[in-house]
Amino acid sequence: MIQTDVLVRLAQREEIPAIAELIRPFVQTGTLLERTYAEFEELLPTFFVAVAEEDGEVIGCAALEIYSRKLAEIRSLAVKASAQGRGIGKLLVDACVELAKERGILEVMAITSSDSFFQACGFDYTLPGAKRALFLQTRDSL
Repeated sequence: MIQTDVLVRLAQREEIPAIAELIRPFVQTGTLLERTYAEFEELLPTFFVAVAEEDGEVIGCAALEIYSRKLAEIRSLAVKASAQGRGIGKLLVDACVELAKERGILEVMAITSSDSFFQACGFDYTLPGAKRALFLQTRDSL
């Protein structure tokens, strides 16, 4: 089901506190990494919010972090618990992917614990040629 009373658009600087508040529960559960205000500022040109048209409340967010012409990552995807299950996350992912296409980015990745959600958005485990991302953690576990 697609949410029709929600507007997805680029975030504005004055919305950073609302975005930080929105992702706080996800940071507390370890689902998302904490972001500083400086990181939000840096990502602002590629940070989307979902805003309830009724009252202007920020109920979702996602950022596209562009690493190079080849690669970008969807970061800080969050939807307020009371607004989940209405297609808002997919709208935010679609906005990030569309921006990547507009900028000529060749690949968009998502590091997630919600594989099925991203697969429903068209993501898969491998790229053509069976490329895979491998990770090595260099920080202490949380």
